Amino acid sequence: MDKREEILLISGVDPKKCMRCGKCSATCPSYDEMEYHPHQFVYMVETGNIEPLLESKSLYKCLSCFACIERCPRDVEPAKLVEAVRLCAIRQKGANHIKAEDVPELVDEDTPQQLLMSVFRKYSK
Repeated sequence: MDKREEILLISGVDPKKCMRCGKCSATCPSYDEMEYHPHQFVYMVETGNIEPLLESKSLYKCLSCFACIERCPRDVEPAKLVEAVRLCAIRQKGANHIKAEDVPELVDEDTPQQLLMSVFRKYSK
């Protein structure tokens, strides 16, 4: 499976629905901080131009506020694509594996178990 297919599978987004109106980017509170804007993410994933996205600092500028999702007239969900690309970048660097013994012994007793389970689900694949 190539990177594009993996991203589409993780995100569940169909980038072909995008009409490139730019409403997602116009709504993005991180617009000025991003090298690639939400509508550009969608287009680059659609065309398979994934490598620049994997190296981009824009991946970590996205606030995951979902303003782009709310604004999109075609329900493309650019934030889900950004999150999927971010996850692929983490996996590519090999930082996606975690074992129970990796969890520090000093985890606060107030730490929600849901947080720990989310980490295991995300980083154990």
